[in-house]
Amino acid sequence: MQICVIGCGYVGLVTAVCFAEMGNSVTCVDSNGERIAALEKGISPIFEPGIEALLQSNIAGRRLTFSSSLAAAAPDAEIVFIAVGTPSASDGAADVSQILAVAQALSEHLSKPAIVVCKSTAPVGTACRVQAILDQTSAGLQHRVVSNPEFLKEGDALNDFMRPDRIIIGTDDRHSQRVMHQLYEPFVRNHDRIMFMSRRAAEMTKYAANAFLATKISFMNEMAAFCDEFAVDVEQVRKGIGADQRIGHHFIYAGCGYGGSCFPKDIRAMLHMAETQGTRMPILEAVEARNQLQKEWLFRCLQRSLGQDLRGVTVAIWGLAFKPGTDDIRDAPSRVLIESLLATGARIQAFDPIAADNIARCYARAVAEGQLALGDAHYAVLNNADALVLVTEWKQFRQPDFALMRTLMRRPLLLDGRNQYDPQQVERAGFAYHGVGRPASRPQLSALRRAG
Repeated sequence: MQICVIGCGYVGLVTAVCFAEMGNSVTCVDSNGERIAALEKGISPIFEPGIEALLQSNIAGRRLTFSSSLAAAAPDAEIVFIAVGTPSASDGAADVSQILAVAQALSEHLSKPAIVVCKSTAPVGTACRVQAILDQTSAGLQHRVVSNPEFLKEGDALNDFMRPDRIIIGTDDRHSQRVMHQLYEPFVRNHDRIMFMSRRAAEMTKYAANAFLATKISFMNEMAAFCDEFAVDVEQVRKGIGADQRIGHHFIYAGCGYGGSCFPKDIRAMLHMAETQGTRMPILEAVEARNQLQKEWLFRCLQRSLGQDLRGVTVAIWGLAFKPGTDDIRDAPSRVLIESLLATGARIQAFDPIAADNIARCYARAVAEGQLALGDAHYAVLNNADALVLVTEWKQFRQPDFALMRTLMRRPLLLDGRNQYDPQQVERAGFAYHGVGRPASRPQLSALRRAG
Protein backbone atom coordinates (compact mmCIF):
# COMPACT_ATOMS: atom_id res chain seq x y z
CA MET A 1 0.00 0.00 0.00
CA GLN A 2 0.99 3.62 -0.51
CA ILE A 3 1.23 5.12 2.97
CA CYS A 4 2.04 8.63 4.12
CA VAL A 5 2.97 9.18 7.78
CA ILE A 6 2.91 12.77 8.97
CA GLY A 7 5.26 13.35 11.89
CA CYS A 8 8.70 11.73 12.29
CA GLY A 9 8.67 11.66 16.08
CA TYR A 10 8.41 8.61 18.28
CA VAL A 11 5.04 7.30 17.14
CA GLY A 12 5.35 8.36 13.52
CA LEU A 13 8.80 6.91 12.92
CA VAL A 14 8.02 3.58 14.58
CA THR A 15 4.80 3.35 12.55
CA ALA A 16 6.55 4.20 9.28
CA VAL A 17 9.45 1.79 9.81
CA CYS A 18 7.23 -1.14 10.78
CA PHE A 19 4.81 -0.70 7.87
CA ALA A 20 7.76 -0.43 5.47
CA GLU A 21 9.23 -3.60 6.95
CA MET A 22 6.06 -5.42 5.88
CA GLY A 23 6.56 -4.38 2.25
CA ASN A 24 4.48 -1.21 2.06
CA SER A 25 5.71 1.92 0.32
CA VAL A 26 5.93 4.57 3.05
CA THR A 27 6.76 8.27 2.90
CA CYS A 28 7.33 10.00 6.23
CA VAL A 29 6.78 13.77 6.33
CA ASP A 30 8.06 16.23 8.90
CA SER A 31 8.40 20.02 8.89
CA ASN A 32 11.81 19.80 10.60
CA GLY A 33 14.29 19.90 7.74
CA GLU A 34 17.27 18.88 9.88
CA ARG A 35 15.40 15.83 11.12
CA ILE A 36 14.51 14.82 7.56
CA ALA A 37 18.12 15.23 6.43
CA ALA A 38 19.32 12.98 9.28
CA LEU A 39 16.65 10.38 8.57
CA GLU A 40 17.59 10.22 4.91
CA LYS A 41 21.07 9.20 6.08
CA GLY A 42 19.58 6.48 8.29
CA ILE A 43 20.11 8.40 11.54
CA SER A 44 17.19 8.16 13.96
CA PRO A 45 16.21 11.26 15.98
CA ILE A 46 14.93 9.04 18.79
CA PHE A 47 16.60 6.37 20.87
CA GLU A 48 14.77 3.08 20.47
CA PRO A 49 16.60 -0.26 20.44
CA GLY A 50 16.76 -1.70 16.92
CA ILE A 51 15.15 1.20 15.08
CA GLU A 52 18.21 2.38 13.15
CA ALA A 53 18.83 -1.07 11.68
CA LEU A 54 15.25 -1.26 10.39
CA LEU A 55 15.42 2.34 9.24
CA GLN A 56 18.55 1.76 7.18
CA SER A 57 17.40 -1.55 5.67
CA ASN A 58 14.08 -0.11 4.52
CA ILE A 59 15.73 3.00 3.07
CA ALA A 60 18.10 0.71 1.18
CA GLY A 61 15.14 -1.36 -0.01
CA ARG A 62 13.42 1.83 -1.21
CA ARG A 63 10.33 1.07 0.82
CA LEU A 64 10.85 4.07 3.09
CA THR A 65 11.45 7.67 2.02
CA PHE A 66 11.33 11.03 3.77
CA SER A 67 10.11 14.46 2.77
CA SER A 68 9.55 17.89 4.25
CA SER A 69 6.81 18.58 1.69
CA LEU A 70 3.29 17.35 2.38
CA ALA A 71 2.26 18.61 -1.05
CA ALA A 72 4.73 16.19 -2.63
CA ALA A 73 4.04 13.20 -0.38
CA ALA A 74 0.27 13.21 0.14
CA PRO A 75 -1.39 13.12 -3.33
CA ASP A 76 -0.67 9.45 -4.11
CA ALA A 77 -1.31 8.09 -0.61
CA GLU A 78 -4.03 5.52 -0.01
CA ILE A 79 -3.69 5.82 3.75
CA VAL A 80 -2.41 8.86 5.66
CA PHE A 81 -1.38 8.55 9.31
CA ILE A 82 -1.40 11.70 11.44
CA ALA A 83 1.25 11.21 14.14
CA VAL A 84 2.04 14.73 15.31
CA GLY A 85 2.41 15.92 18.89
CA THR A 86 -0.42 16.75 21.27
CA PRO A 87 1.45 18.46 24.12
CA SER A 88 -0.19 19.56 27.34
CA ALA A 89 -1.43 23.13 27.47
CA SER A 90 -1.07 25.16 30.66
CA ASP A 91 -4.50 23.98 31.87
CA GLY A 92 -3.69 20.31 31.21
CA ALA A 93 -5.66 20.09 27.96
CA ALA A 94 -4.13 18.16 25.07
CA ASP A 95 -3.21 20.69 22.38
CA VAL A 96 -4.63 19.32 19.11
CA SER A 97 -3.74 22.33 16.98
CA GLN A 98 -1.12 20.37 15.03
CA ILE A 99 -3.64 17.64 14.18
CA LEU A 100 -6.20 20.16 12.96
CA ALA A 101 -3.56 22.04 10.96
CA VAL A 102 -2.55 18.80 9.25
CA ALA A 103 -6.20 18.05 8.46
CA GLN A 104 -6.54 21.45 6.83
CA ALA A 105 -3.36 20.90 4.80
CA LEU A 106 -4.50 17.44 3.71
CA SER A 107 -7.76 18.87 2.40
CA GLU A 108 -5.66 20.97 0.03
CA HIS A 109 -3.19 18.28 -1.08
CA LEU A 110 -5.06 14.96 -1.29
CA SER A 111 -5.93 14.41 -4.93
CA LYS A 112 -8.05 11.27 -4.48
CA PRO A 113 -10.17 9.74 -1.70
CA ALA A 114 -7.99 8.51 1.14
CA ILE A 115 -8.27 6.97 4.57
CA VAL A 116 -6.93 9.46 7.10
CA VAL A 117 -5.86 7.79 10.35
CA CYS A 118 -5.50 9.68 13.62
CA LYS A 119 -2.57 7.94 15.33
CA SER A 120 -1.80 10.72 17.81
CA THR A 121 -3.32 10.46 21.26
CA ALA A 122 -6.07 13.09 21.26
CA PRO A 123 -9.24 13.91 23.20
CA VAL A 124 -12.49 12.15 22.44
CA GLY A 125 -14.07 13.73 19.36
CA THR A 126 -10.83 14.77 17.64
CA ALA A 127 -11.24 12.30 14.75
CA CYS A 128 -14.72 13.68 14.19
CA ARG A 129 -13.27 17.19 14.04
CA VAL A 130 -10.76 16.03 11.43
CA GLN A 131 -13.59 14.47 9.44
CA ALA A 132 -15.53 17.74 9.56
CA ILE A 133 -12.55 19.71 8.25
CA LEU A 134 -12.03 17.30 5.37
CA ASP A 135 -15.74 17.22 4.54
CA GLN A 136 -15.94 21.00 4.38
CA THR A 137 -12.79 21.70 2.41
CA SER A 138 -11.95 18.74 0.18
CA ALA A 139 -13.78 19.76 -2.97
CA GLY A 140 -16.18 16.82 -2.97
CA LEU A 141 -13.62 14.07 -2.32
CA GLN A 142 -14.91 11.53 0.19
CA HIS A 143 -12.14 10.96 2.71
CA ARG A 144 -12.69 8.53 5.57
CA VAL A 145 -11.24 9.32 9.00
CA VAL A 146 -10.24 6.51 11.35
CA SER A 147 -9.00 6.57 14.94
CA ASN A 148 -6.15 4.11 15.48
CA PRO A 149 -4.45 4.86 18.81
CA GLU A 150 -0.95 3.61 19.50
CA PHE A 151 0.00 1.39 22.45
CA LEU A 152 3.79 1.58 22.33
CA LYS A 153 6.13 1.26 25.30
CA GLU A 154 9.27 3.32 24.92
CA GLY A 155 12.23 0.96 24.87
CA ASP A 156 10.13 -1.87 23.42
CA ALA A 157 8.11 -0.04 20.76
CA LEU A 158 9.17 -2.12 17.76
CA ASN A 159 8.15 -5.34 19.50
CA ASP A 160 4.86 -3.77 20.57
CA PHE A 161 4.09 -2.75 17.00
CA MET A 162 5.19 -6.02 15.41
CA ARG A 163 3.54 -8.25 18.05
CA PRO A 164 0.64 -6.21 19.38
CA ASP A 165 -1.62 -7.18 22.28
CA ARG A 166 -4.47 -5.60 20.34
CA ILE A 167 -5.04 -3.22 17.46
CA ILE A 168 -7.84 -0.74 18.06
CA ILE A 169 -9.48 0.70 14.94
CA GLY A 170 -12.20 3.26 15.39
CA THR A 171 -14.54 3.39 12.39
CA ASP A 172 -18.05 2.31 11.44
CA ASP A 173 -17.22 2.49 7.73
CA ARG A 174 -17.02 -0.97 6.14
CA HIS A 175 -14.54 0.06 3.44
CA SER A 176 -12.17 1.51 6.04
CA GLN A 177 -12.51 -1.62 8.14
CA ARG A 178 -11.52 -3.84 5.20
CA VAL A 179 -8.53 -1.70 4.24
CA MET A 180 -7.25 -1.33 7.81
CA HIS A 181 -7.66 -5.04 8.46
CA GLN A 182 -5.66 -5.79 5.31
CA LEU A 183 -2.96 -3.35 6.41
CA TYR A 184 -2.57 -4.85 9.88
CA GLU A 185 -3.15 -8.51 8.98
CA PRO A 186 0.60 -9.34 8.68
CA PHE A 187 1.08 -8.34 12.33
CA VAL A 188 -1.64 -10.66 13.67
CA ARG A 189 -1.46 -13.72 11.42
CA ASN A 190 -1.28 -16.23 14.27
CA HIS A 191 -4.18 -14.68 16.17
CA ASP A 192 -6.46 -11.90 14.99
CA ARG A 193 -6.33 -9.19 17.64
CA ILE A 194 -7.88 -6.41 15.56
CA MET A 195 -10.82 -4.78 17.31
CA PHE A 196 -13.27 -2.45 15.58
CA MET A 197 -15.30 0.14 17.43
CA SER A 198 -16.52 3.70 17.04
CA ARG A 199 -14.01 6.51 16.63
CA ARG A 200 -14.92 8.03 19.99
CA ALA A 201 -14.65 4.65 21.73
CA ALA A 202 -11.20 4.11 20.21
CA GLU A 203 -10.02 7.50 21.47
CA MET A 204 -11.44 6.77 24.92
CA THR A 205 -9.85 3.30 24.99
CA LYS A 206 -6.39 4.80 24.67
CA TYR A 207 -6.96 7.18 27.57
CA ALA A 208 -8.65 4.53 29.71
CA ALA A 209 -5.76 2.09 29.22
CA ASN A 210 -3.12 4.60 30.31
CA ALA A 211 -5.28 5.84 33.18
CA PHE A 212 -5.72 2.30 34.49
CA LEU A 213 -1.98 1.54 34.32
CA ALA A 214 -1.14 4.82 36.04
CA THR A 215 -3.72 4.00 38.70
CA LYS A 216 -2.07 0.63 39.41
CA ILE A 217 1.29 2.36 39.87
CA SER A 218 -0.07 5.05 42.17
CA PHE A 219 -2.04 2.47 44.16
CA MET A 220 1.12 0.51 44.87
CA ASN A 221 2.95 3.68 45.82
CA GLU A 222 0.11 4.50 48.21
CA MET A 223 0.40 1.00 49.67
CA ALA A 224 4.17 1.49 50.02
CA ALA A 225 3.62 4.60 52.12
CA PHE A 226 1.09 2.65 54.20
CA CYS A 227 3.56 -0.23 54.61
CA ASP A 228 6.12 2.24 55.93
CA GLU A 229 3.80 3.11 58.79
CA PHE A 230 3.66 -0.52 59.93
CA ALA A 231 7.24 -1.65 59.16
CA VAL A 232 5.99 -3.96 56.41
CA ASP A 233 8.02 -4.73 53.26
CA VAL A 234 5.86 -3.75 50.29
CA GLU A 235 7.79 -6.19 48.08
CA GLN A 236 6.36 -9.09 50.04
CA VAL A 237 2.89 -7.58 49.72
CA ARG A 238 3.40 -7.08 45.98
CA LYS A 239 4.24 -10.73 45.45
CA GLY A 240 1.31 -11.80 47.58
CA ILE A 241 -1.31 -9.80 45.71
CA GLY A 242 0.31 -10.38 42.30
CA ALA A 243 -0.31 -14.11 42.66
CA ASP A 244 -4.02 -13.35 42.42
CA GLN A 245 -4.81 -13.79 38.71
CA ARG A 246 -7.39 -11.02 38.92
CA ILE A 247 -4.60 -8.61 39.84
CA GLY A 248 -1.45 -9.99 38.20
CA HIS A 249 2.17 -8.86 38.54
CA HIS A 250 2.30 -6.12 35.91
CA PHE A 251 2.50 -2.47 36.97
CA ILE A 252 2.33 -3.16 40.71
CA TYR A 253 5.91 -2.19 41.53
CA ALA A 254 6.33 0.58 44.09
CA GLY A 255 8.85 3.24 43.09
CA CYS A 256 9.62 6.92 42.85
CA GLY A 257 6.80 7.76 40.45
CA TYR A 258 5.96 7.45 36.77
CA GLY A 259 6.96 9.90 34.04
CA GLY A 260 7.42 9.99 30.29
CA SER A 261 5.42 11.37 27.41
CA CYS A 262 2.17 9.44 27.98
CA PHE A 263 0.91 8.82 31.49
CA PRO A 264 1.35 12.33 32.98
CA LYS A 265 0.04 14.06 29.84
CA ASP A 266 -2.88 11.72 29.38
CA ILE A 267 -4.02 11.90 33.01
CA ARG A 268 -3.97 15.70 32.83
CA ALA A 269 -5.88 15.60 29.55
CA MET A 270 -8.56 13.32 31.03
CA LEU A 271 -8.99 15.58 34.03
CA HIS A 272 -9.37 18.54 31.69
CA MET A 273 -11.91 16.67 29.55
CA ALA A 274 -13.91 15.92 32.69
CA GLU A 275 -13.80 19.58 33.70
CA THR A 276 -15.12 20.68 30.31
CA GLN A 277 -18.09 18.35 30.85
CA GLY A 278 -18.74 19.76 34.30
CA THR A 279 -17.79 16.57 36.10
CA ARG A 280 -14.91 15.22 38.19
CA MET A 281 -12.78 12.09 38.25
CA PRO A 282 -11.74 11.78 41.91
CA ILE A 283 -9.78 8.57 41.39
CA LEU A 284 -7.60 10.11 38.67
CA GLU A 285 -7.19 13.27 40.72
CA ALA A 286 -5.79 11.06 43.47
CA VAL A 287 -3.58 9.17 40.98
CA GLU A 288 -2.06 12.46 39.82
CA ALA A 289 -1.61 13.77 43.37
CA ARG A 290 0.03 10.55 44.60
CA ASN A 291 2.43 10.53 41.65
CA GLN A 292 3.53 14.10 42.31
CA LEU A 293 4.03 13.23 45.98
CA GLN A 294 5.94 10.10 45.04
CA LYS A 295 8.43 12.01 42.91
CA GLU A 296 9.32 14.05 45.99
CA TRP A 297 10.01 10.92 48.07
CA LEU A 298 13.70 10.69 47.11
CA PHE A 299 14.48 14.23 48.24
CA ARG A 300 12.48 13.87 51.46
CA CYS A 301 14.31 10.64 52.20
CA LEU A 302 17.68 12.32 51.69
CA GLN A 303 16.70 15.04 54.14
CA ARG A 304 15.51 12.49 56.71
CA SER A 305 18.80 10.63 56.38
CA LEU A 306 21.29 13.49 56.10
CA GLY A 307 19.48 16.48 57.61
CA GLN A 308 17.34 19.28 56.24
CA ASP A 309 20.29 21.42 55.15
CA LEU A 310 21.98 19.65 52.21
CA ARG A 311 24.41 22.43 51.35
CA GLY A 312 27.83 20.91 50.72
CA VAL A 313 26.40 17.41 50.37
CA THR A 314 27.29 15.43 47.24
CA VAL A 315 24.56 13.17 45.87
CA ALA A 316 25.24 10.53 43.21
CA ILE A 317 22.36 9.60 40.92
CA TRP A 318 22.14 6.44 38.84
CA GLY A 319 19.63 6.81 36.02
CA LEU A 320 18.05 9.95 34.58
CA ALA A 321 15.59 8.72 31.92
CA PHE A 322 12.03 8.16 33.10
CA LYS A 323 12.48 4.42 32.42
CA PRO A 324 15.16 2.07 31.05
CA GLY A 325 15.53 1.70 27.29
CA THR A 326 14.90 5.33 26.38
CA ASP A 327 16.53 8.76 26.54
CA ASP A 328 13.19 10.41 27.36
CA ILE A 329 13.34 12.67 30.43
CA ARG A 330 9.89 14.21 30.12
CA ASP A 331 8.26 14.31 33.57
CA ALA A 332 11.04 12.04 34.84
CA PRO A 333 11.37 11.61 38.62
CA SER A 334 15.08 12.43 38.25
CA ARG A 335 14.19 15.99 37.31
CA VAL A 336 12.19 16.58 40.48
CA LEU A 337 15.13 15.31 42.52
CA ILE A 338 17.70 17.33 40.56
CA GLU A 339 15.72 20.55 40.88
CA SER A 340 15.20 20.08 44.62
CA LEU A 341 18.89 19.35 45.17
CA LEU A 342 20.00 22.33 43.10
CA ALA A 343 17.67 24.61 45.03
CA THR A 344 19.07 23.48 48.38
CA GLY A 345 22.71 23.87 47.32
CA ALA A 346 23.73 20.24 47.07
CA ARG A 347 26.19 19.02 44.45
CA ILE A 348 25.05 16.31 42.02
CA GLN A 349 27.11 13.65 40.24
CA ALA A 350 24.88 11.72 37.85
CA PHE A 351 25.16 8.96 35.27
CA ASP A 352 22.77 7.61 32.66
CA PRO A 353 23.90 5.52 29.66
CA ILE A 354 21.59 7.34 27.24
CA ALA A 355 19.82 10.37 28.71
CA ALA A 356 22.72 12.46 30.07
CA ASP A 357 22.86 14.78 27.05
CA ASN A 358 19.17 15.64 27.43
CA ILE A 359 19.68 16.45 31.11
CA ALA A 360 22.72 18.58 30.23
CA ARG A 361 20.60 20.66 27.87
CA CYS A 362 17.87 21.13 30.50
CA TYR A 363 20.28 22.18 33.24
CA ALA A 364 23.02 23.84 31.23
CA ARG A 365 23.63 26.54 33.84
CA ALA A 366 24.09 24.04 36.69
CA VAL A 367 26.48 22.03 34.50
CA ALA A 368 28.45 25.15 33.58
CA GLU A 369 28.71 26.21 37.23
CA GLY A 370 29.81 22.74 38.33
CA GLN A 371 26.86 22.04 40.61
CA LEU A 372 25.72 19.24 38.29
CA ALA A 373 28.35 16.87 36.92
CA LEU A 374 27.43 14.19 34.39
CA GLY A 375 29.81 11.26 34.48
CA ASP A 376 30.69 8.77 31.76
CA ALA A 377 30.67 5.72 34.05
CA HIS A 378 28.41 4.71 36.90
CA TYR A 379 31.15 4.03 39.43
CA ALA A 380 32.94 7.29 38.63
CA VAL A 381 30.04 9.39 39.94
CA LEU A 382 30.33 7.73 43.37
CA ASN A 383 33.62 9.42 44.27
CA ASN A 384 33.23 11.21 47.63
CA ALA A 385 29.44 10.97 47.42
CA ASP A 386 27.39 11.22 50.60
CA ALA A 387 24.54 9.21 49.10
CA LEU A 388 23.66 7.18 46.04
CA VAL A 389 20.14 7.40 44.63
CA LEU A 390 18.94 4.78 42.14
CA VAL A 391 16.28 6.46 39.99
CA THR A 392 16.20 4.44 36.75
CA GLU A 393 16.70 0.67 36.87
CA TRP A 394 19.04 0.18 33.91
CA LYS A 395 20.32 -3.41 33.71
CA GLN A 396 23.92 -2.40 34.34
CA PHE A 397 22.91 -1.23 37.82
CA ARG A 398 21.37 -4.55 38.87
CA GLN A 399 24.39 -6.33 40.33
CA PRO A 400 26.95 -3.69 41.30
CA ASP A 401 30.12 -4.23 43.28
CA PHE A 402 28.99 -3.01 46.70
CA ALA A 403 32.44 -3.47 48.22
CA LEU A 404 33.97 -1.18 45.59
CA MET A 405 31.12 1.31 46.00
CA ARG A 406 31.75 1.43 49.75
CA THR A 407 35.39 2.44 49.18
CA LEU A 408 34.45 5.21 46.72
CA MET A 409 31.72 6.92 48.72
CA ARG A 410 32.24 9.31 51.62
CA ARG A 411 29.12 8.11 53.44
CA PRO A 412 27.43 4.75 52.79
CA LEU A 413 23.81 5.67 52.08
CA LEU A 414 21.83 4.01 49.28
CA LEU A 415 18.33 5.15 48.35
CA ASP A 416 16.67 2.58 46.13
CA GLY A 417 13.97 4.39 44.16
CA ARG A 418 12.98 1.20 42.31
CA ASN A 419 13.29 -1.44 45.05
CA GLN A 420 15.87 -3.21 42.95
CA TYR A 421 18.23 -4.37 45.67
CA ASP A 422 18.00 -6.85 48.53
CA PRO A 423 18.11 -4.69 51.68
CA GLN A 424 19.95 -7.33 53.72
CA GLN A 425 22.63 -7.75 51.06
CA VAL A 426 23.14 -3.99 50.84
CA GLU A 427 23.31 -3.63 54.63
CA ARG A 428 25.76 -6.52 54.93
CA ALA A 429 28.01 -4.57 52.55
CA GLY A 430 28.06 -1.74 55.08
CA PHE A 431 25.40 0.55 53.60
CA ALA A 432 22.42 2.20 55.16
CA TYR A 433 19.57 1.27 52.86
CA HIS A 434 16.19 2.84 52.24
CA GLY A 435 13.69 1.56 49.64
CA VAL A 436 10.13 2.55 48.77
CA GLY A 437 7.87 0.98 51.38
CA ARG A 438 10.66 -1.17 52.78
CA PRO A 439 11.66 -1.08 56.46
CA ALA A 440 14.83 0.97 56.91
CA SER A 441 17.65 -0.01 59.20
CA ARG A 442 17.05 2.70 61.79
CA PRO A 443 20.28 2.09 63.76
CA GLN A 444 22.35 2.37 60.57
CA LEU A 445 20.57 5.54 59.48
CA SER A 446 21.04 7.10 62.90
CA ALA A 447 24.74 6.27 62.85
CA LEU A 448 25.00 7.72 59.38
CA ARG A 449 23.59 11.07 60.45
CA ARG A 450 25.94 11.21 63.43
CA ALA A 451 28.87 10.50 61.09
CA GLY A 452 27.83 13.48 58.93
